[in-house]
Amino acid sequence: MRPLEGLRVLDFSTLLPGPLASLLLAEAGAEVVKIERPGSGDEMRLFEPRVDGESLLFALLNRGKQSLSLDLKSAADRARLQPYLDKADILIEQFRPGVMAKLGLGFETLSALNPGLIYCSITGYGQDGPKAQQAGHDLNYIADTGLLALSYGPDERPVVPPALMADIAGGAYPAFMNILLALEARRRSGAGLHLDISMTDNLFPLAWSALGQRAARGAPPGNGADLLSGGTARYHLYPTRDGRIVAAAPIEDRFWAAFCDVLDLAPELRDDRHRPEATLAAVTAAIAGQPASHWAEKFSGVDCCCSIVRDLDAALADPHFQARGIQRFKLKDAGGRVWPALPLPLAPAFRGSSEEILPSPPLE
Repeated sequence: MRPLEGLRVLDFSTLLPGPLASLLLAEAGAEVVKIERPGSGDEMRLFEPRVDGESLLFALLNRGKQSLSLDLKSAADRARLQPYLDKADILIEQFRPGVMAKLGLGFETLSALNPGLIYCSITGYGQDGPKAQQAGHDLNYIADTGLLALSYGPDERPVVPPALMADIAGGAYPAFMNILLALEARRRSGAGLHLDISMTDNLFPLAWSALGQRAARGAPPGNGADLLSGGTARYHLYPTRDGRIVAAAPIEDRFWAAFCDVLDLAPELRDDRHRPEATLAAVTAAIAGQPASHWAEKFSGVDCCCSIVRDLDAALADPHFQARGIQRFKLKDAGGRVWPALPLPLAPAFRGSSEEILPSPPLE
């Protein structure tokens, strides 16, 4: 028995943050009913790539859920929704502040009828404050919180980060975590809660190193200047002769010493506090002088926290990740074909069966 079996979730959210949070709840055993607009449903259903008319990105986030198509402004559809509201343990919504209240679905209204309801609101800027009604996406949120300024690449060719940090680390994961805390609080008190999940608020812990630098030195580090954003030789990306990249993170002295031994770095450059720019230049030149295969062999078996950057195909083919079962879950598309499901950060004890095929919901 999975830990959340018997719990009922109503998910009014779209795109990524809310659907990923409810997917985690579903994977842990909860029954999730996804409320979608009539006709097109969740915008994610239109995203590419699509197979036989179905978006695989939508399927990755919504497997194992039910779908209920409702016009929330229609009295008849609201009547269909009411039994679900009465029995729900958890509600997730992702509208701008005040929208659910205007629809008669605000926390105060629903908790009066269902006092144990855990009501989770996920927004970009929170339920109050000057920016509460401002629209945005992940790139705006990391830009507004100072996180993007820490590492965006060369000024002449800035780089968009490879992961949606605000949506996942600032939205979906905090929502899931706070819902679990609210369930424990409800177990003790019997009362539900309104959870205000602000994706921007939740990005600041990701900048803990820069916040510490700011507190100690009076200013945050600049673009690529912090220890953990490439500002030193001990945490850096180094191009190889054949156009690959070495990801080197020998921060601690014992790893740094091993790294310097592999590179045969000159003794006067090993104390990187003395002439940090000279050390960085020497390491860069050394790694640029050989192909990635050379460095893969040299670093093999050496405890120095160095890796060759690989693409997703190579990562998924790694025997380690295969042994860990990263792709053991499967989902079935509308045509009956089976695809790898999205791996989720749940301990094996809390996951469903490895043999289970979990389809994405049709729009009903």
